Amino acid sequence: MTQEHTQPSYDIPQQRTPEPSVPPAPKKPGRDRYLDLLRSIALVRVVVYHLFGWAWLTVLFPSMGVMFALAGSLMARSLNRPAWGVIKGRVRRLLPPLWAFSAVVLTLMFAGGWDLSKDPDHSGVLGLVELFNYIVPFGAPPFPWSIGSKSGLLENTWAVQAAGVLWYLRAYLWFVIASPLLLWAFRRAPWVTLLAPLGLTAVLGTGLVTIPGETGNAVSDFTVYGGCWVLGFAHHEGVLAKVPRYVAVSCSTLLMAFGLWWASGHLGPDGWDLNDIPLAQATWSFGFVVILLQYSPSWQELPGRLARWDKLVTLSNNRAVTIYLWHNMLIMATVPLIDQAYNLSFMQGDRAVAALDSTYMIWMFVLVWPLIGLAILGVGWIEDLAAKRKPRLWPNGVQRGGSRRKG
Repeated sequence: MTQEHTQPSYDIPQQRTPEPSVPPAPKKPGRDRYLDLLRSIALVRVVVYHLFGWAWLTVLFPSMGVMFALAGSLMARSLNRPAWGVIKGRVRRLLPPLWAFSAVVLTLMFAGGWDLSKDPDHSGVLGLVELFNYIVPFGAPPFPWSIGSKSGLLENTWAVQAAGVLWYLRAYLWFVIASPLLLWAFRRAPWVTLLAPLGLTAVLGTGLVTIPGETGNAVSDFTVYGGCWVLGFAHHEGVLAKVPRYVAVSCSTLLMAFGLWWASGHLGPDGWDLNDIPLAQATWSFGFVVILLQYSPSWQELPGRLARWDKLVTLSNNRAVTIYLWHNMLIMATVPLIDQAYNLSFMQGDRAVAALDSTYMIWMFVLVWPLIGLAILGVGWIEDLAAKRKPRLWPNGVQRGGSRRKG
């Protein structure tokens, strides 16, 4: 509402020289540090979840939904260029880090005695075809459910845990390939495209339609997180910003409440772990991401006390693929390292052994981060080669001499 200012009739009008209008400063090019911060939090949460296995973490912060939404936003921005070139670029950035990981994992599997030709789940020509997924992750890669022994250097289920993370790369690749069509559909029917994955998840997640095997898992992942991917489109295209905040937050809260209600009646083997409850995961992640993106402040720099984390946020974003691929292997690698402590002379008493036993998981948590740092140093530079950049050992945004790299 405009306010009217009345002047006394005896005032003599003064002629003013209009002040030149100053155009707003253009937005500096570079990364959105708010989105970078969300990606870093998501990665840390993934590591903590796979270490401690706390089901409530999937409710506290749905990392995968957040990561797919951020990737969708970046994909929408990139698709201002020709689609085929964008897809090739995304696939090129993904595959070399995967190849390095696959080379190590397959070598360990074969050295541990895994014979693909004798594996009843992956024998014959089909097994060889599935092995191709270690090169291009269109489907689920084969791996032995048990290898070695429980008393070995690594527990006998290490292959399951190591290769299990590759589902994310499969889903990411599917989304990248489908993005030109999804973005085309979104620009013509935004709300239908945005809500369609939730509808498909309801069909699959309630058992109305069942798709068996790994094909069903792949389709389920695509529908569960498809809404979050398209939310990334909505964020980039400005569609989400046009929705009044109170409407977006209210509807998201109701959707999330439905997700928790559904989960309460369909608890899996790990209780409230939403990864085992597709419809709850889809609705909770969707609502959670809407709220995060509605409040998106588009920071050019991390503000206030968050600025102290700037280098680590930059590093984790530059090495997100490396951290995600290797973190489970590195969590398992902490076990034989910590076990060496039991052989120390001052650890021979019952009290010392009991103390280490009671704090074992804490020591795993402490030790995994320097191991992740070593992985970044050892193989992280492959991400630079994949992106056609000069290899960097520790890309935390600081150039030699201590200056910050812009963007």
